[in-house]
Amino acid sequence: MSENTLHFKIKAPLWFTFHRNLWVWILVLGNLLVGCQSSKIATKQTNTLADSLNKNEIKTDSVEAAPLLPLRASNRRLYDLLHTKLAIKFDWKKQHVIGQATLLLRPYFYSQDSVVLDAKGFDIHSVKLITTKNEEEFEQDLKYQYNQRKLTIRLDKPYQRQESFTLEIDYTAKPEELPQGGSDAITSDKGLYFINPTGKTPNLPQQIWTQGETEASSCWFPTIDSPNERCTQEMYITVNKKFKTLSNGELVYSRENADNTRTDYWRMDLPHAPYLFMLAVGDFAVYKDKWKDKAVSYYVDKPFLKYAPSIFGRTPEMIGFFSKKLNYPFPWNKYAQVVVHQFVSGAMENTTASVFNEGLQIDDRALLDAHWDGIIAHELFHQWFGNLVTCESWGQLPLNEAFANYSEYLWAEHKYGVEDADYLAQIELRGYLTEADNKQVPLIRYRYAHREDMFDAHSYNKGGRVLHMLRKYVGDEAFWRSLNLYLTQNKFKSVEIGQLRQAFEQTTGEDLRWFFNQWFFHAGHPAIRVNHRYENGQVTLTTEQVNDSADFVYRLPLKVAIWSNGKRKVFPILIDKTQQEFTFRVSQKPNLVVFDAEQQLLGLIAHKKTDEELAYQYAKEPTYKARMEVLDRLFNREQLSPILEKTILKALNDPFWAIRQRAIEKIAGTNTLQTLATTNTLLKIAQSDPKTLVRASAITSLASFANKTNAASSLQSLYESSLKAKSYAVVGAALDALVKEKSANISEKIVKFEDYNALEVVSVVAQYYADNSTPKKYDWFVKKIQQTFQLTKHQLLQSFGIYLLGADATTQKKGAAFLNDITQNKNEAQAVKFLAYQSLSYLVDVEGVTDLLRKIKQGEKNPELKKMYGLIYND
Repeated sequence: MSENTLHFKIKAPLWFTFHRNLWVWILVLGNLLVGCQSSKIATKQTNTLADSLNKNEIKTDSVEAAPLLPLRASNRRLYDLLHTKLAIKFDWKKQHVIGQATLLLRPYFYSQDSVVLDAKGFDIHSVKLITTKNEEEFEQDLKYQYNQRKLTIRLDKPYQRQESFTLEIDYTAKPEELPQGGSDAITSDKGLYFINPTGKTPNLPQQIWTQGETEASSCWFPTIDSPNERCTQEMYITVNKKFKTLSNGELVYSRENADNTRTDYWRMDLPHAPYLFMLAVGDFAVYKDKWKDKAVSYYVDKPFLKYAPSIFGRTPEMIGFFSKKLNYPFPWNKYAQVVVHQFVSGAMENTTASVFNEGLQIDDRALLDAHWDGIIAHELFHQWFGNLVTCESWGQLPLNEAFANYSEYLWAEHKYGVEDADYLAQIELRGYLTEADNKQVPLIRYRYAHREDMFDAHSYNKGGRVLHMLRKYVGDEAFWRSLNLYLTQNKFKSVEIGQLRQAFEQTTGEDLRWFFNQWFFHAGHPAIRVNHRYENGQVTLTTEQVNDSADFVYRLPLKVAIWSNGKRKVFPILIDKTQQEFTFRVSQKPNLVVFDAEQQLLGLIAHKKTDEELAYQYAKEPTYKARMEVLDRLFNREQLSPILEKTILKALNDPFWAIRQRAIEKIAGTNTLQTLATTNTLLKIAQSDPKTLVRASAITSLASFANKTNAASSLQSLYESSLKAKSYAVVGAALDALVKEKSANISEKIVKFEDYNALEVVSVVAQYYADNSTPKKYDWFVKKIQQTFQLTKHQLLQSFGIYLLGADATTQKKGAAFLNDITQNKNEAQAVKFLAYQSLSYLVDVEGVTDLLRKIKQGEKNPELKKMYGLIYND
């Protein structure tokens, strides 16, 4: 399972990296999107880490202790589910699944005379025991009890563990009629979803797709819905001939039927967990690729077929890279990736067939600004970590998600370089630290309120960073050999964290319980206050652990870099006490001391440095993180010394794009840096920087300068020429600059960009129409809201609400009805419904709107969304 991930990290604030409650996420979303563009969203990261460093302070207030939560054991295995065969067809009008499930089981150990299956909200038509004698099948009706959650079947006799039996269950699944549930990472748990079932919603294709994690597969077929179960699978999917289907494993055959339908037979010969079962139905276009002799395919909407190789085309290279590093070839017979509409998460790693949200469908212009390699690598790595080897219980989820998270770093490091990877790592660290302000729990949890609580920035962000520290500690060769051993020993099994530790211990010969105990079983992270001084030919470094858990002391094997006389020397240290002192012989006073020279520690470090030391650190330290730390420390300073001003200007030519971008943002907020020379430099960057996001940031920065008199004509020329750029980020920044400059004929210019669907551009157009109450733009807003994907729709809805405030009474009433329809659409995302409700609340002075708000809130069945509505309207 994955959050949405763009290379330039829209992910961090917008797609559940922090995995907070829905209401927190929506508030963050609203604050980010009002009047902004995605290039701004992507670069204005939280300064959680930087603020502590700036002030040489570390917050030491303990996170409030949580009440003792229930113990969550792994599900007991009374039976072994060996094989599942499903015959499925659909009633689109009723949004029902008409199915027949044939299950092959046997007792796990003890004799059993009944079997209990998970089956949520079904109509059970019959339950039969199927036996074979002399190649002839016999059916026997079995007695059963059903409470809409569990199907308890009385067998014909007690079965021993050597005996298998076959059950045939005819049923109708009604996922749309189930009570709403879900979590922040997976916003609904109906299992199977009909998208635009009547075909009447414009700009939305008819589709069916599934989402089984955590335990929602039992919403569309009877099974033992537990991560420690696994079986082989067959699926017969009957659909209208116009649709394509996708499922796990191999498409064995397609058979056309007399009633204008087709039955596709998919077979999965290797066992996997029931939550990884999937199907997708739709009018997809398919791009066929391959890795060695294995089929690799990309299912997309037809208009995006020509972009599919650019979006997904690095997948075979990824498969080869991971297979080689793990020394374990891709374990399945094919790999497909399908993009669906209104997906309830970022993506899902179903075995051999990952599902992605519609945001991945971008054109060649958007691909200049961003790529989706992170999320693609994430789901792919799950095919080993999660699918081949599966967490035994949801409390062991980091064994799935930490590895998938870290795969994003590994791929970026391989394909784009270590600085690109370290950029991602810094975002992940900040995401975890933000969550840790209010929530600190162990990575491996045996106690939690609900299994969905495991999908948080601990399991993902912290887990990935911990694996990186483990890799740094044992070394690359041992790291990869240990992972190979772990996979080889546990393939097609469910695992706990101890099996990962044992694989590393078998490889390295070292007892690593100290590492696993402090990072996987202990909540929180280290916070270290560092000071250094030089006297009598030696540097003395003092450290103090000021952790949230005052009684816990971390063991931290780290490195210290000392720059003296222009040379860098690295010294290993071991921190294992609350307070420690280290001494290093050096020939003269050092220019710089760098604690955690490899920049790998998951935690907070406060190390006071002079302006001269910071300037030296930027100039000399080889890592992205060390250079970015300098800019982050300076970001909130109102006054900069001359040496630091020079450092900011020097950073405009940094080899890594994110540092250039950060320097540009600092210049935008520092009047003393906004000289004619800096303006000319930014003009060049805006025209020719190889990274489009940096060009866009330069345009935005220039537009914010307090004094632009000396360069007014050059700036106007830049903005006008940038409107012709291919990059949406550059176009959006230029258009926004012209709006802010109140450029002549801006209303005519805006009209030329009405047909754009890219967030970076359409958000500027929408905000302009909203701010200026531009007449006759109601139909434009409605059309755009209907035809754009979720993130763009969020921005449009907020601007639409502001637009309606300045509209005439007739338009306001139409708008209120339109927003109400969105809140009542069962297939609409929760965030979209909330933002529609928020925009509707702007119209409280319009007749009938107050009653409408009350009615919507009272009728809402989702408790989280209802609570959010209550924050806007209290009756």
